[in-house]
Amino acid sequence: MDAATAGTDLEHVLLSREQVATRIAELAAELDRDYADKDVLLVGVLKGAVMVMADLSRAMSIPLSMDFMAVSSYGSGTKSSGVVRILKDLDTDISGRHVLVVEDIIDSGLTLSWLLANLSSRGPASVKVCALLRKPEAAKVEVDVSYIGYDIPNEFVVGYGLDFADKYRNLDCVATLAPHVYS
Repeated sequence: MDAATAGTDLEHVLLSREQVATRIAELAAELDRDYADKDVLLVGVLKGAVMVMADLSRAMSIPLSMDFMAVSSYGSGTKSSGVVRILKDLDTDISGRHVLVVEDIIDSGLTLSWLLANLSSRGPASVKVCALLRKPEAAKVEVDVSYIGYDIPNEFVVGYGLDFADKYRNLDCVATLAPHVYS
């Protein structure tokens, strides 16, 4: 789905398909260099990271493994409380592995902070984070993110895995929604 297909649902495109693809390729090159000769496991956080994970893994040239987790944070509406439960755990033992958590977006950092502590307790060689998007202004806790695609304003965005009411994930760009969609 492209921005034209979404019609009046989008207020403005923040990052085009080309901008996202270019940055994903750059991140993949960094990861290839940093994880050369390491046993790396990409861990995608469902559902949002699916697009980033797919494109990032295809752009990487080193051998790698992939797994997924699904977590849910409790809170009111669109706000995360940081109280997290695992909906789908890893199928892979991460002991001694270099784990790279792949995220679509880092907002408050509360859920990711919990996830990193959980994964670190499982005895990996390392745990790092790669996120396509980060909202520095929305951070409630400091999370060490090793690889960042773009820092963006504290706006609600959709596309490239990000959704509103489980729609717009397949939008090939990152955009803000027009107020009539969510009001």
